[in-house]
Amino acid sequence: MAFEDRLTESRKIKKVTQQEAANMLGIARTTYASYEQGHRQPDYDTLKKICEQFNVTFDYLLTGNEQSNSPDEMWQKFLDPKTQIFFKDLQDAPEEKIEELIRFWEFIQERDRKK
Repeated sequence: MAFEDRLTESRKIKKVTQQEAANMLGIARTTYASYEQGHRQPDYDTLKKICEQFNVTFDYLLTGNEQSNSPDEMWQKFLDPKTQIFFKDLQDAPEEKIEELIRFWEFIQERDRKK
């Protein structure tokens, strides 16, 4: 199942229309519809709002992995004291750098899936 399918399914589970979802996210219905159609992808802030409104994790929407914990628990694991030294600069990083890191990580995951 692709991102747009998981997004559509998550919205339908909450029993909201595309217009209602767009209103909750503060975006145009056409923009939201383009996410569900796979023509566009939401930016980080919008993706975060989607996860909060539909009560799903980033990991689920992006990869379909349902084994994830809540986003807070995911970040706690991500910033574990054992690895925090490596990621300490992320706490003060500009949003565009974090988004770049997320894209890089998605690239690595996709490459590994193809192996």
